[in-house]
Amino acid sequence: MFDHVKFGVSDFAASKAFYAQALAPLGVAVGAEGEPSYGVEFVVKDEVPSLILFQTREKPAHLHIAFIARTRAQVDAFHRAALAAGARDNGAPGLRPKYHANYYAAFVIDPDGHNVEAVCHAPGA
Repeated sequence: MFDHVKFGVSDFAASKAFYAQALAPLGVAVGAEGEPSYGVEFVVKDEVPSLILFQTREKPAHLHIAFIARTRAQVDAFHRAALAAGARDNGAPGLRPKYHANYYAAFVIDPDGHNVEAVCHAPGA
């Protein structure tokens, strides 16, 4: 269901340290990290779901929730259906090579302002 969940924190260093320590017994560790505004990604080795924290001043911070799509067609259909349901566009379906070569995603803003994504990691046809 979920690919990743991303949410903002008010003190990036403190939150990173907390989650690294608190989640270590569960086999969760830092998988990738960028600038605090991009964040830190916590993962379990060889598993897809991840938790990402980023620095923000928003209170409360909007959530970023990503759902797994098995095909690029599902990403396209998600985007159309979400817009039809009243969401605002936040990124049309397409490749996002800055994440990786096969990262095909679409983004919408839900009624509460949350960034909702569908993402397919499979190579295209």
